[in-house]
Amino acid sequence: MSLSLSSYPTRFAILTLLSATTVFFFYKSRRHLSKRLKSLNPISQNPIPKTPRGKIFFISQTGTSKTLAKSLHSLLNLNGFEFDLVDPKEYEPEDLHKESFVVIVASTWEDGKPPSNAGFFVDWLTESADDFRVGSLLLSKCKFAIFGVGSGSYGETFNAVGRDFSKKLKKLGGVEVLEVCEGDVDEGNLDEVFGKWSKKIVGVLSNLGENGGDMGNGVGDGSEDEAVSEGDDDEEYDDEFEENDEESGIVDLEDIAGKGPSRKKGVNDKLVNGKSNGGTVNGEKAMVTPVIRASLEKQGYKIIGSHSGVKLCRWTKSQLRGRGGCYKHSFYGIESHRCMEATPSLACANKCVFCWRHHTNPVGKSWTWKMDDPIEIVNTAIDLHTKMIKQMKGVPGVKAERLSEGLSPRHCALSLVGEPIMYPEINSLVDELHKRRISTFLVTNAQFPDKIKLLKPITQLYVSVDAGTKDSLKAIDRPLFGDFWERFLDSLRALKEKEQRTVYRLTLVKGWNTEDVDAYSSLFSIGKPDFIEIKGVTYCGTSATSKLTMENVPWHSDVKEFSEALAKKSNGEYEVACEHVHSCCVLLAKVDKFKIDGQWFTWIDYEKFHDLVASGRPFTSKDYMTPTPSWAVYGAEEGGFDPEQLRFKKERHHRSPRQENGS
Repeated sequence: MSLSLSSYPTRFAILTLLSATTVFFFYKSRRHLSKRLKSLNPISQNPIPKTPRGKIFFISQTGTSKTLAKSLHSLLNLNGFEFDLVDPKEYEPEDLHKESFVVIVASTWEDGKPPSNAGFFVDWLTESADDFRVGSLLLSKCKFAIFGVGSGSYGETFNAVGRDFSKKLKKLGGVEVLEVCEGDVDEGNLDEVFGKWSKKIVGVLSNLGENGGDMGNGVGDGSEDEAVSEGDDDEEYDDEFEENDEESGIVDLEDIAGKGPSRKKGVNDKLVNGKSNGGTVNGEKAMVTPVIRASLEKQGYKIIGSHSGVKLCRWTKSQLRGRGGCYKHSFYGIESHRCMEATPSLACANKCVFCWRHHTNPVGKSWTWKMDDPIEIVNTAIDLHTKMIKQMKGVPGVKAERLSEGLSPRHCALSLVGEPIMYPEINSLVDELHKRRISTFLVTNAQFPDKIKLLKPITQLYVSVDAGTKDSLKAIDRPLFGDFWERFLDSLRALKEKEQRTVYRLTLVKGWNTEDVDAYSSLFSIGKPDFIEIKGVTYCGTSATSKLTMENVPWHSDVKEFSEALAKKSNGEYEVACEHVHSCCVLLAKVDKFKIDGQWFTWIDYEKFHDLVASGRPFTSKDYMTPTPSWAVYGAEEGGFDPEQLRFKKERHHRSPRQENGS
């Protein structure tokens, strides 16, 4: 018997069956969805945990702590925690008792004191902690955590501000949820240490949220397995953090205070290639730790031994391709493609805000490291330099003749990074270079006057003059020495005693040191330099080390105006002699020495210099000068560009506004 689907009873039965089946699956799906939603947000079972809220304070002078605090702020937002990023100078400290959770990222400034933006905040905290009438329960509902930014080379005052905050907050009843973490910038891993600590903060906050915002009996130790929220956000943050670290390679140095040996806290001291990460093995301390080495090598440095380095300058590459040399080519006749940029000391006694190497070098007031042999340093530097030159073979535009010449360096710029004059065997190293008929241009940061006095004749000696007054020098150079100004002036006096060529090097930073024409000119009589180089600061990208932006970079017209004003202040003693427009650099020269019958003689007869050194007889800067070509003279149409070189401009394919609008 066949079933007819056309019959009414049959169709009714089928429709009824389908409807029942649909209702059953709909009901089941709804129950499943409801169950799933409850598992994600179990409103019906338990109340939603309170998400801890709070504030992140940055105690910062140059922007370092602010940058770190911003990264923490982003991480907390990513993990669902609502925190405000606060500058303490805009906060009423009496409101602290209202806060449930406070994070402080604090740098230590001069003499172990806090940066200026925390002045009132710290004063209030100090007065309250010392006032018996306030009591120890004022901040009993406030939980806090502190990260200190400091340099271990400052000994007792290392991270003094962070530790002091912890002490006073606890005295007022604050609950410290994590031990103070002290980031030591000398180790070169500040971002890494801060990143791990930030994850611990997330772990603590997550635990607080699970306990309804109450600490309860178990806060958790903020260990990494509980440090971030579950899921992809955690991996996303790690990748972002490592990527930023990879790009910047920054070691920040903001803690300006104190004396004494390096204090390393929480640093991994595993041996790497026979050296410890802390830099000490068998009582011998290496200047370049593995972390610093990795950071510098990432930037293109070739590390020599335990404290020296060499790097291929972009102007060397430029002149190998016949595309122009640096300002030293225009001012002094240096052959850029035969110039080796090196240093026998990666350490420095200053932490200048415009440091173009982003402070990836260590700091120190005296030589406390293992010392390498000067001959080995020179041999290795030349070897590494020539290897880098050879690697330029086949690069588009590189000329065979220039490449061949570049394999025999004739000049050495001892100004790569750090303070070369700190190296105890600097005279032996200079002698070794001169024996090979390699000229020496040495730059010192004016903090070691005794070293300047003991320095043998070199081709040209520079002293960095970054400001004209004590206060501005302190702000821009951030020196380690308490008597930095006296050392600075004594260095200028030591320069005056030199018979060979001497230079004041001025680096102009808009908004920092471009207004002190009178102050600068007053320094001329102290050191009586042969030349004064005035250069606009080079912007090296965003970093945690300073607040400099492109707004701080002067135009060449600004540098010219400043230079002309400075020359005018000298009452005819100095005149503007040369310029290199591409480098935004201008040269003042002593008129009575280097201008003869209207002709400038700023260039150097390098062969004559080496003959004079080899003779062992006394000689002066006038004995090895030679005429300056017309194209290098100030105001020339070429703007300091050698006409034998070929100007090269990249084709830039920028879309016009019309193309952007589709018209």
